[in-house]
Amino acid sequence: MKSEIIKTADGSHTLFVKELNEQYHSVNGAITESMHVFITNAFLFRNKNSTTVFEVGFGTGLNCLLTAIKANELHIKIKYISVEKYPLKDNLIKQLNYSSIIGSNSGDIWQKIHHADWNNEVQISDSFKLHKLKLDLTACTFPETLSKFDVIYFDAFAPDIQPEMWQPEIFNILAENCNSSAVITTYSAKGEVRRKMMASGFKMEKLPGPPGKKEMLRGIITN
Repeated sequence: MKSEIIKTADGSHTLFVKELNEQYHSVNGAITESMHVFITNAFLFRNKNSTTVFEVGFGTGLNCLLTAIKANELHIKIKYISVEKYPLKDNLIKQLNYSSIIGSNSGDIWQKIHHADWNNEVQISDSFKLHKLKLDLTACTFPETLSKFDVIYFDAFAPDIQPEMWQPEIFNILAENCNSSAVITTYSAKGEVRRKMMASGFKMEKLPGPPGKKEMLRGIITN
């Protein structure tokens, strides 16, 4: 799929996929959206000294970068597992401006994240361990050795663009691999999505959304 870099409302980049007529992050602010939906309302909400994060849709790596930075700041041990069927090309990744906007030592972390081998666990920093998995989540089962999840970032393309990722089977396999009281968040607030997550064992609530969206969803596993 061909992607075009565009600048969002907070100055950070997103990618626009012409074939899908869809972008990776909100045009109302890529970093702003990621911080609100995933960092504030999932990662920081879970508030544990040691956490396993599972991300559906590695995409640009922005959620991963923000989590690694926050983990380093708070001295929280993180194992970050992320799945992606179609990893981005290096030439696109090099043009994304996240580290220049975030500043600090984010550039070094950004490089380590994207230089990390796929399908291998890599130590990015003292606080952050990354395991990028190149696979199709709709056609896989998790290995028994994979850590159980404390936090899930559900960041697939929208349900009307990528409906196969928003099916009960996906939410079931995620729920089955959660630790007690695990948290899941997503930018989507569709009733159909909420009902499917509830059927998989998540207790759901609507939260105020990021700029440009009235609401988002958060769930806590009840199994």
